[in-house]
Amino acid sequence: MEPNSHLIIPIFLPHLGCPRQCLFCNQKAVAKEIPPPSSVKKFIEKSLQTFSPYSRNKMRQVAFYGGSFTAIKREDQELYLEEVQPFLLSGKVDSIRISTRPDTLDKGILSLLKQYGVKTVEVGAQSLVDEILFHSMRGHSAKETFFAISELRACGFEVGLHLMVGLPGEDRSRFFQSVERAVELRPDFVRIHPTLVLRGAPLENLWRAGDYNPLSLREAIDWLKYGLLRLERESIPVARIGLQPTRELEEYLLAGPYHPALRQLIESAIFYDMAKILLQDFPKGQEAIFFCSTKEVSNLRGQKNENLLKLKKEFRLSRVSIETREDLPREFLGLKIQGREVSIQRKSIRI
Repeated sequence: MEPNSHLIIPIFLPHLGCPRQCLFCNQKAVAKEIPPPSSVKKFIEKSLQTFSPYSRNKMRQVAFYGGSFTAIKREDQELYLEEVQPFLLSGKVDSIRISTRPDTLDKGILSLLKQYGVKTVEVGAQSLVDEILFHSMRGHSAKETFFAISELRACGFEVGLHLMVGLPGEDRSRFFQSVERAVELRPDFVRIHPTLVLRGAPLENLWRAGDYNPLSLREAIDWLKYGLLRLERESIPVARIGLQPTRELEEYLLAGPYHPALRQLIESAIFYDMAKILLQDFPKGQEAIFFCSTKEVSNLRGQKNENLLKLKKEFRLSRVSIETREDLPREFLGLKIQGREVSIQRKSIRI
């Protein structure tokens, strides 16, 4: 089930349990302090008060994010999980979610998680190519990720997979290889984050020495466009692309393809490709009227109408406009031109 169907109460444990600092990591750029177990109950109570009464049908999860939850001491895991139990028993919270490394999930840990009401485990693989994992100082192999997800599935957990794009040593083919292996794993959902150069992360030194060049924003959009379409084609939801914009992140950011609305840029790039496919069989210089769902208008337009302006110039359109149709599904685009109507669905784009 895609995480967007849940109401999440996020508790960040930055770098807690991590056995090493990965090349790209500086958790201070995400959050600065580790909340003690004693603060969890009060935080959950406060968070529950903010939920709308109209959201009762959504599943409510307490999520322990950041760090590697199953790598911290077992007794500390239990202290955090114990704080959630009264809310599970009362029905105010439905389940628990954690994020962790693939090499810290043995049968004993999985049994503990089940016992305490953990339903969802997000596995931070970052790449499924061993060479890239080695360069990123991850300390685990792709094989360990395959094993971890197999074990999680056998125990009935909902499984999320985290990937990154633009890691040191990664080119398009290696990123695409990770995506293909993610398809083999069949996770319940995927998150993909761009590799950013953060002040204080080991990657900063490589970047300053000229030994690492981050992806440009345009390159990241191009690679991620493939990843998103490929996973969607296999009905694997992509829950998020890009990091949550925060003041701390922007304070530590030095370089890399960061954008606060990265997912929308990718969606707009996909709609631009769809529009080009529809227009390519018609003579240039026509009037074009696109039609789509109301919810897709911003993706078709692009930021600051960029898509429409580019299409008008490339195809020398005399006029370009958009009509909305409430009965159309999302991810569908139609075109009225020369008295004809043609259409395309997103899943039909060749990748």
